[in-house]
Amino acid sequence: MTTRLRNLNMTLHYADDLKLFKSRQSRVGIAVIILAGVLLPLSVKDDFWLSVLNYAGIAAIGAIGLNLLTGYTGQVSLGHAFFIGVGAYSAVYFGGHHGLPLPVWLIAAAVVGGLIGAVIGPFALRLRGNYLAVVSLGLVFIGLHVFHNWRSITGGPGGTSVAVPLKLGPIDFTKLSIGSYEYTRNQSFFFLVWFVVAVAALLAKNITRTRPGRAMQAVRDRDMAAEVIGVSLARYKVGAFVISSALAAVAGALFASYQQFVQPDSWNLFVSIQYIAIIIVGGVGTIFGSVLGAIFIGAVPQLVDKFSAHIPLVTKSAGGGGGFHLTVFQLNQMIFGALIVIFLVLEPRGLAAVWLRIKAYFKAWPFSY
Repeated sequence: MTTRLRNLNMTLHYADDLKLFKSRQSRVGIAVIILAGVLLPLSVKDDFWLSVLNYAGIAAIGAIGLNLLTGYTGQVSLGHAFFIGVGAYSAVYFGGHHGLPLPVWLIAAAVVGGLIGAVIGPFALRLRGNYLAVVSLGLVFIGLHVFHNWRSITGGPGGTSVAVPLKLGPIDFTKLSIGSYEYTRNQSFFFLVWFVVAVAALLAKNITRTRPGRAMQAVRDRDMAAEVIGVSLARYKVGAFVISSALAAVAGALFASYQQFVQPDSWNLFVSIQYIAIIIVGGVGTIFGSVLGAIFIGAVPQLVDKFSAHIPLVTKSAGGGGGFHLTVFQLNQMIFGALIVIFLVLEPRGLAAVWLRIKAYFKAWPFSY
């Protein structure tokens, strides 16, 4: 009888761990976040700050994918920019050239990115660590070459404009209106981007809290030991590449539709480093850390560009000020590099760990110290 009760308790405990929202507080927190997401575009009147939030949301989608690959499966990739570029040009082809509806070209971008990830994924079975990082880095340069020369899709080095349908049934995300109130394009796009962020985060959270997520973490921590106990390295390493690539492509497709213009040089090594910085600053191996890091890091280039005129020794372009000056691009590189080093040294678990400590402090109050 005692054994049966013990087994029942273990089953109930396991079922509690599988719950997406484990407590009333978490459910209230989700409701507050949703309410804030609805009210935020109404309260933020400046299009600049809305564009910052939109770019941050796009970055969050790609960062969630990279965190599944690097943070949960331990596959270090510097080729994320390539898959984002693939998604952008998938939007150009399916949405711009063929005029397919929003759900179709967005899903098509995810499928194309996922298929390419499935082709690249098997290399992860034979490579790991720095070797895999170098191979994935090669994707960026291959992608730059293809994007520069596939002129019918990309427009060549000069880039191409992007005009894709942004309607979801009766909802038009270029001029969303509710009653007599008409939202601006930035406000409308905010709802689209952050809805996709919520879907991506929910998908990733469901993966990580179930058997596939535990298998991915076993592969990350001890891949040989994981294989001995029956975890298929091929299934989970390649699967992580597929999901990561698909989410990166979705981020690229949304970026192209929001930016309305893309060019091949946009998908360079710096973009990959930016995404590495996002997951390190936000928290490697956490889903909500990807979102925190995207908001924090995604705002940096926009803020630097906006206030560059007030930053000493910084110019918009090379040679603009004479003597020793930094361009906005160079300053952004330095900031991302510094943030990676600072967080790796002082807070390896990122902003997610800071938030968890704050939450634990108030949860234990007044007995916290």
